[in-house]
Amino acid sequence: MILLTLITIFLSCSESDVNKSAVNIRLANTSIYDYENIIINTTTGDVNFGDLKSGSISDYKVFETAYRYAYVKLEINGNIFRIQPIDYVGETPLKNGNYTYEIHTDSPNEEYGALSIELVVD
Repeated sequence: MILLTLITIFLSCSESDVNKSAVNIRLANTSIYDYENIIINTTTGDVNFGDLKSGSISDYKVFETAYRYAYVKLEINGNIFRIQPIDYVGETPLKNGNYTYEIHTDSPNEEYGALSIELVVD
């Protein structure tokens, strides 16, 4: 009976209820291009998000520290694209909660400057 109760409680919790004690980030591909081999780094090491089809949203991943923007490396049709922050001076770390980095591009031709990133609080 106790096991059944615990299972019911666990299944009734939403994803946002389960992860409130950490910084959880997911990605949204807001472009018309499919992204491959996505790497995000918020200063605590590379986190591999794999591939993300156009218009798709990834699962959340836990980060020790994150900011409103991050290093991003991904591929579109075999071409590498990057967002390369210079530093995070003056930035405030995100508080525990769920966030989405919306990553967008209109141009599949430039390695730097073609991607944009926008933070959404979920």
